[in-house]
Amino acid sequence: MKSYILTFQFKNIEPVVWRKVIVPGGITFNRLHDVIQNVTNFKSGYPYEPMHLFEFQLDDVVVTNYVHRIDEAKSKSYKGIAVKQPTRIKIDTYMERIGEFLYVYDFGDDWRIHVKLEEVVEDYYFGFPTVLDGAGEAPPEDVGGPPGFVHFLEVYQNPSHPEHDYLCSWAAEQGFRLYNKAAMNQILKHHKHQKTEWDKVHHENYRVISDKYIDTSKQ
Repeated sequence: MKSYILTFQFKNIEPVVWRKVIVPGGITFNRLHDVIQNVTNFKSGYPYEPMHLFEFQLDDVVVTNYVHRIDEAKSKSYKGIAVKQPTRIKIDTYMERIGEFLYVYDFGDDWRIHVKLEEVVEDYYFGFPTVLDGAGEAPPEDVGGPPGFVHFLEVYQNPSHPEHDYLCSWAAEQGFRLYNKAAMNQILKHHKHQKTEWDKVHHENYRVISDKYIDTSKQ
């Protein structure tokens, strides 16, 4: 099936935090939002309850779950930019026409993630997304944006810091996880966006034996 290899890279964070993910074609922007949430440490994607607003900035189109902004657009008062709901628009046309765009999450902390199309492929046969590569620890929810995350890492990575134990406890409550590709992919297997084409997969009783995109050593 047609699928997209994408990179997600946080802006305004050093060292760089990025993920390379393959997603099936035909998914909505809301599904893409869910994928980004689940390969970072954010908690507003499925299966969690939404915590913050988000938007995809696509040249002259904004795709957002911000109801007020959608209502503004209906009255033609939102800067002449078309505003669409993420559950009603699929990524394919925009992905292939634009190739890259910005995802903004939590308008308070103002997280900005650059989404870039790396490759369109036809030989990914799974109906769920898969993390192919990545690096860096993604920020937890409500850490205070990039400046707050800098402080967080300084304390989290320093066991002798007086705030270390408290911050570790807080991070656990926020669902903070160190980057672990295998763990992320176990979660993503449950995000079935299309039907897996098992007749094209080398498997045994639906256990993948070998595949170009799936790391079978971590199953």
